[in-house]
Amino acid sequence: MDHRSAAGGGTAPPPLPAENGTGTGTGIGGFVFNAADEERRRGVRRMKATATGLLVLVALVYALAKWAQDSGAGAWAGYVAAAAEAGMVGALADWFAVTALFRRPLGLPIPHTAIIPTKKDQLGVSLGEFVGENFLSADVVKARLHALGIGGRLGAWLAEPAHADRVTAELAAALRGALTVLRDSDVQAVVGEAITRRAESAEIAPGMGKTLERVVADGGHHRAVDLLCAKAHDWLVTHGESVMDAVQGGAPGWTPRFVDRKIGDRVYKELLRFVTEMRDMPEHPARGAVDRFLTDFAADLQSDTETRAKVERLKSEILARGEVQDVIASAWTAIRSMILSAAEDEQSELRLRVRSSLISLGARLATDGRLQDKVEGWIEGAVVYVVTTYRTEVTSLITDTVAGWDAEHTSRKIEAHIGRDLQFIRINGTVVGALAGLLIYSVSRAFGV
Repeated sequence: MDHRSAAGGGTAPPPLPAENGTGTGTGIGGFVFNAADEERRRGVRRMKATATGLLVLVALVYALAKWAQDSGAGAWAGYVAAAAEAGMVGALADWFAVTALFRRPLGLPIPHTAIIPTKKDQLGVSLGEFVGENFLSADVVKARLHALGIGGRLGAWLAEPAHADRVTAELAAALRGALTVLRDSDVQAVVGEAITRRAESAEIAPGMGKTLERVVADGGHHRAVDLLCAKAHDWLVTHGESVMDAVQGGAPGWTPRFVDRKIGDRVYKELLRFVTEMRDMPEHPARGAVDRFLTDFAADLQSDTETRAKVERLKSEILARGEVQDVIASAWTAIRSMILSAAEDEQSELRLRVRSSLISLGARLATDGRLQDKVEGWIEGAVVYVVTTYRTEVTSLITDTVAGWDAEHTSRKIEAHIGRDLQFIRINGTVVGALAGLLIYSVSRAFGV
């Protein structure tokens, strides 16, 4: 019997190739054989040699015991021969059983041998079904998640400042990565189209009218009128000559120049007086006229069809201008730059607020039972949905993966992991068989059989 056999029979397969000569195995038959697998296979070969050596030893003992028995050495030789004979039977039976798992003993086409290579696909299906029924069922997942107490653990973990810093840093890195991957031109086009489409589809006149109506009712426009009057007064004081020149330039050519001068001076003074009075008199009639005009205009914006149509046409004209579209498109660039700057700066208001919120959430989650139940319910629901929805895909992944494995290399991979323990079965079979044989022989002799 060749003690170099993979499981006690047959020729041992050649060493698996190594990748780049470093001892890291290459992928074969869907597996990756590495240095650890090679070491396991060497251990298996050593144990096979030990088990086979023990078989050879008991065979030699049997031969010597039978020779001694035939030579009249005494009754003890019969006991030794019986024990050795039963030990050989046990060793051979277990050798056959272990070998039959991985290959056909002695290459003979014996039924129900080479179980792993021939039943590999069925094992894959059974494994997939087992995982699906016992690991991916909704009840199992919910019970396991509920037992973990994720809500309280997550809260206690987040409440630690160091952990909140870590999560904040990871979120900032993810945000930077997302913004880096996005193409500015694509985002600008989407943002510009979204803003333009939204602005074009929404009528702005009624909203403007309501806002203006509230402003006038609250007197919020008074400051604007005050500022306008003050600026007009200052401008008239500074540009008095320009006003008088404009008036004189519009006079008929046949009037004397001194008359034009006096008229221009008179017009300027009246205009300055009017603006000054309007600036200094909150109850000035002109201010009341402004109030009435704004009130009427606010009403027209809300109810007058013609006014609303004019505002919509003006809105469309403004949105159609290239300068406005450039401003809309550039909004993304400004927002992106602002977000990136805030994400990279550990002391930015954004990161500090996120960190503070995480710590606050963690502290509350660690102590608030209702919030814990709510969070755990969300997590359980999400996980159960994923598991129940994609359970077939997960189990089919197991089944398809096993089906894609090469039968021979599957046996070699499994044998590398469990073959050493299987060889102990052969050793135990030899020892147990010998003891059983000795016991049976002793009982038979005791009863004179």
